[in-house]
Amino acid sequence: QVQLVESGGGLVQAGDSLRLSCAASGRTFSSYAMGWFRQAPGKEREVVAGISRSGFMRRYADSVKGRFTISRDNAKNTVFLQMNSLKPEDTAVYYCAAEISGSGAVPFELSEYDYWGQGTQVTVSS
Repeated sequence: QVQLVESGGGLVQAGDSLRLSCAASGRTFSSYAMGWFRQAPGKEREVVAGISRSGFMRRYADSVKGRFTISRDNAKNTVFLQMNSLKPEDTAVYYCAAEISGSGAVPFELSEYDYWGQGTQVTVSS
């Protein structure tokens, strides 16, 4: 069992930055890949970024490439999402997720993830 708790969301203006954190507990953190997803009102949940167990491999959705950075600190059991140059269309509830049964690559589909956090709201005003 893995427990995930996100933090760092809030209300910001377009062009601002936010850093989301996700603290994990319950299993050896370095044994599973992590991802960030988001869900805007009336829309399906979509992938934002993923990171491998070691942190060496990362993937990003096209909509956030060059603006968002995913990273992890395996010593602190935490994954981060640094969000720069935020846009109103980034407004959503952001979720972190853990994939414990993968091959070691970066999972990029919702169905590949086994555990989910409760989400943190990010609102970007224009």
